[in-house]
Amino acid sequence: MNLRGLVSVSGKPGLFKLIGQNKSGFILETLDEQKNKIVVNISTAKMASLEDITVFGDSADLKLSDIFLKMKDSKNLPDAKTADGNSLRAYFTEVAPDHDQERVYASDMKKIINWFSIIKDLPLFNEEAPEPITDGSPVAAAETPLVKKPEPVKEKPKATKAAGKSATRLSQKSK
Repeated sequence: MNLRGLVSVSGKPGLFKLIGQNKSGFILETLDEQKNKIVVNISTAKMASLEDITVFGDSADLKLSDIFLKMKDSKNLPDAKTADGNSLRAYFTEVAPDHDQERVYASDMKKIINWFSIIKDLPLFNEEAPEPITDGSPVAAAETPLVKKPEPVKEKPKATKAAGKSATRLSQKSK
């Protein structure tokens, strides 16, 4: 499952695909049919990459991608809008039996079920996850950069007559 580049933004419903970065923020695209593009301010928005999200577990944290794989195999996905806390807990115990029942709230389970409902039909849901990138940039931490960084232009220093004369003077003085 390839979750690279999919992000959740606090205060905005749904999921977004990270498509680039400019000096004022990240450029995101909605995952619906409309493909609306928005710019999210770097300093004020809180974004979370689905690839990096984990769920509290009893012994160790559970990766969201592993939970999604188990949800894919499950047949009885509850409707997050109408399901009560007990039915959500029963479903989550089925797909993530090691989750910490005290620290994983019903609102968390609803959010994960909503995210799964959004991405289950996308082609990237069946793709293999690419290797992690470690070049230190904020975009690389979230996904493979779609916008290539420009390479620095290397100019040759221009020789001036003054520079040539001073080199000649230095060599004559040293003799």
